[in-house]
Amino acid sequence: MIYFDNSATTMVDEKVLEIFNKVCLNYPGNVNSIHGLGVKSQELEDYATEKIAKLLKVKPTEIIYTSGATESNNTVLKGVASRYKNRGNHIITTHLEHSSTTKTAQYLESKGFIIDYVKINEDGLIDLDNLKELMTDKTILVAISYVDSELGIKQNIKGIRKIINNYPKCYFHVDATQALGKIEIDFNDMDFMSMSAHKIFGMKGIGLLIKKENIVIDNLIHGGKSTTVYRSGTPALPLICSLMKALELIIPNINSNYNHVKELNDKLVSVLKKYSDVHINSTENSIPYIINFSITNIKPETFIHAMEEENIFISTKSACSTSEISGSVYSLYQDDVIASHSIRISLSYKNTMDEVETFIKVFDKVYHKLSLNDV
Repeated sequence: MIYFDNSATTMVDEKVLEIFNKVCLNYPGNVNSIHGLGVKSQELEDYATEKIAKLLKVKPTEIIYTSGATESNNTVLKGVASRYKNRGNHIITTHLEHSSTTKTAQYLESKGFIIDYVKINEDGLIDLDNLKELMTDKTILVAISYVDSELGIKQNIKGIRKIINNYPKCYFHVDATQALGKIEIDFNDMDFMSMSAHKIFGMKGIGLLIKKENIVIDNLIHGGKSTTVYRSGTPALPLICSLMKALELIIPNINSNYNHVKELNDKLVSVLKKYSDVHINSTENSIPYIINFSITNIKPETFIHAMEEENIFISTKSACSTSEISGSVYSLYQDDVIASHSIRISLSYKNTMDEVETFIKVFDKVYHKLSLNDV
């Protein structure tokens, strides 16, 4: 099997699963219990949190454990909107965001908040001049993904931060789900950051929200003692420790992993460009982990399933996309055909050049077979 759908989810690393199982079996106590088993679990949770904080270069008090980036994004947008509606009702985001951000923004819009979508330049980057134009004294939050999940475009976070600094009542939230573990991240550039463990070979059901400790927001979930006042519920100690292990395995190797994936990307893109009906949608600002392209004369679903028959797994768009046409691709190219035919290859450091070579051979076979059928 060749798995090139890592942006949707990665396969759990055996070492991560091993930690999860060990904690499940050896630390049965509720972290909130005062007996010996509870104390033992609390000590392990404190250790894991300290380790995660060190790996991410944040403070332990800035870590909020969530079920994943979707919950983290909801917590920030709803929490800031609720807490600071007296300051203003204006939120800025983009059409490149994960649906957990765009759908939450739409929900807040139905509650009276004003949502603006900053323009995207031809290179896929946010138009900083347009962002300046949209910012007002009523803007309480700017929510932007570090790396777009469909095109892999890495945004100019420092440039965005510089603009937001002129508005002290406005916070900056960065969805780093597709960035963490792949590129270097400076958390000093943001007020909030979200991620999911299952994007970095961790378990499904655990993620993080990093919140600067001087910021107060309203809760999304109430009731039940937890690791923080901002997210109630019994701490999921096995998942927390599994997240620690996933970060421990990937963070120290970001640069070497990046270089390896870039070699795979360069090979794939160089071959894909040779096909007349293939349009490369990813830009020079896309990280190498994601290759988005369109085969304009073949239905993407047909192509995906044909590749699956060869035991190769890729995707048509973001696994969490809720529209028929890929939002990010359409936002960039304004072309229905390109957007509706988009296909995504998402790589990981565990993929190999042998897999790429096999993919290329199978791609050519499937392409020529399906090209005989006009769409």
